[in-house]
Amino acid sequence: MKLLKFSVGTVFILFVTIVISVFVALFTMGDPITLGRPILWTIWYMAVLLIVCMGLYDFSSFSKQKIRKVLGWGTLVGVLLFASVKGYYMYQDSLKIEERGVELTDYQPFTDSGQLARLDHEASVKFGEGLPRLDGATALYPMYASFVEAVYPDSETYDPYNDQTSKVVSTTTPEAYSRLMNDQTDVIFVAGPSDRQLKVAKQKNVSLHMTPIGREAFVFFVHEDNPVDSLTMEQVRGIYSGDIRNWEEVGGNSEAVRAFQRPEDSGSQTALQKMMGEQKLMEAPVEDVPEGMGGIIQQTSSYRNHKNAIGFSFRYYATEMVKDHKIKLLRIEGIEPTVETIQDGSYPLTSEFYAVTTDEKAKQYEDFLQWLESEDGQTLVEKTGYVRLD
Repeated sequence: MKLLKFSVGTVFILFVTIVISVFVALFTMGDPITLGRPILWTIWYMAVLLIVCMGLYDFSSFSKQKIRKVLGWGTLVGVLLFASVKGYYMYQDSLKIEERGVELTDYQPFTDSGQLARLDHEASVKFGEGLPRLDGATALYPMYASFVEAVYPDSETYDPYNDQTSKVVSTTTPEAYSRLMNDQTDVIFVAGPSDRQLKVAKQKNVSLHMTPIGREAFVFFVHEDNPVDSLTMEQVRGIYSGDIRNWEEVGGNSEAVRAFQRPEDSGSQTALQKMMGEQKLMEAPVEDVPEGMGGIIQQTSSYRNHKNAIGFSFRYYATEMVKDHKIKLLRIEGIEPTVETIQDGSYPLTSEFYAVTTDEKAKQYEDFLQWLESEDGQTLVEKTGYVRLD
């Protein structure tokens, strides 16, 4: 009889717990990790605690007073569990540093934007009909939006988010390459293609035509309290291959290296892969992130500014990150990533970014591509915050 009573009670507790969990999941849909998980873990802990106390009452010689003590102390542990898990996620979030995104509408052409780079004279050329459709990396949108305002007609609304009707949008590097190969856009402003993107282009029989229009530096950064100020190329490759696992090996403190990466096919991850050459890249750390409708997926971990962390980006983003957070840019081979060292190529991780189109379309838009390399085009590259070619 006791066993039947215990079984029915257990089923009831589990049923109620499941119902409550569903409501909690719905209630915390906007924040399923930092809020939902601590609550759910605590709910299920309390369910197990109740089942244990019920078992003690039915099958042990414990007095009611002792069982109440177990329940009381167990509840206290549950509260501490919730606080600990919640505190852990809050601490992890406090260390997270995202590349500051560009608010595209702040740079939309012909909207009296105060942030858009402009020439102090009329552009040397103007384009009318047959304009190329433009797309590209988010970080490069302020630059090519300034091109549009300089030489495109003020007769359309160039909505950067509407890739169905607008001629000038920004859908990020991976999507821009995909759209170019599928003839959904004409010219994209991006870093060079990844090996995977080149492979896809070959499969689609698309020949990419790349016009360099500016220079950028690929930079690495660490916590400002990290005693390491400079790394060699060999040391960076060693860290990201997993051969170097402790900062002590490169002159730092005796701490394990936390090497963060970026999502596959992003411009900065492609730059890392190219820098590694034939050396195999270590597995990227992953994290759970919220998805639509309260779901959770795994993706490459965002950089978290632990004192033993290292991350990377392009200089355009990283200079803003340095202002707002406790990080510092590393010298590579003893050389700082400055405008001068990027322009003369002495900084080892300097690369060009491009206006990429297809060989066929390059002929059609030759005048536009040449203008990008002209004095007017290069002035806008520089005014946007990038380094000009010469």
